[in-house]
Amino acid sequence: MAQTSADQDLSWLKRFKQERRRRIKRAGKRLTRALGDFLGRQSLVGDTPILDNSHFPFLKSFTDNWETIRAELEKILVHREAIPGFQDVSPDQYRIATGTNWRTFILFGFKTKMEKNCRQAPVTTKLLEAVPNLQTAWFSILAPGYHIPAHRGVSKGIVRAHLGLIIPRDAEKCRIRVGDQIKVWRPGEIFVFDDTYEHEVWNDTEDERVILLFDIDRPMRFWGRFVNGTFLKIMKLTAFYQEPKRNMQTFEERFEAATRRADQNLEKLSEP
Repeated sequence: MAQTSADQDLSWLKRFKQERRRRIKRAGKRLTRALGDFLGRQSLVGDTPILDNSHFPFLKSFTDNWETIRAELEKILVHREAIPGFQDVSPDQYRIATGTNWRTFILFGFKTKMEKNCRQAPVTTKLLEAVPNLQTAWFSILAPGYHIPAHRGVSKGIVRAHLGLIIPRDAEKCRIRVGDQIKVWRPGEIFVFDDTYEHEVWNDTEDERVILLFDIDRPMRFWGRFVNGTFLKIMKLTAFYQEPKRNMQTFEERFEAATRRADQNLEKLSEP
């Protein structure tokens, strides 16, 4: 069946948008590489793959309360089928996240509080709200046997924390490489790293791995903070940020609906 003129126009428009997106991504990668060295020199916490926890005194509140955080997480995981895959939220992650192998329950995205999701984890949310210059935060749920391929983060102006919550019994087989360093998660332990170094993850076990992941602004001198802030403002105008932002709201509403249905079903079962 021959394409109509309208179909051809839509097809051309789709190809144009895809090509524009690829060009923007390539330009963005070149810009982040160019900025990386400068922001590294502006850093007040060093420029190594793994950063010293002593630079981030607020981390103690997470290790002190990790069991409470895990208890909130376990209630959320009851409805894990309503938790989206990472690539469903952010289509640009399709290369490193497939199917439901890497689920993400987002609490804060691009400095925006996901109110409905946060109500599911009030203590965790309160702790995150006390973190200086928080950018994003989510529960990262990795399926048994999954490997996240090597990749790099967007900006050296942001650093990432991982708090171990549900860790496979054979913990040594569940690990992350950051640059040339290997870290193994432990329940209740936290570490901070620079995700602009190449990093990859292996879960070579039969168990699920779940952590609390959150990003913060790297402590830097004035010009580093200024340049990074300007760069992030520009990035937030692109599809790389705008599309996940829209998707986060959709999946937040879906999760709330799923928990509401489950509660209603429990009420019906308890009726005489």
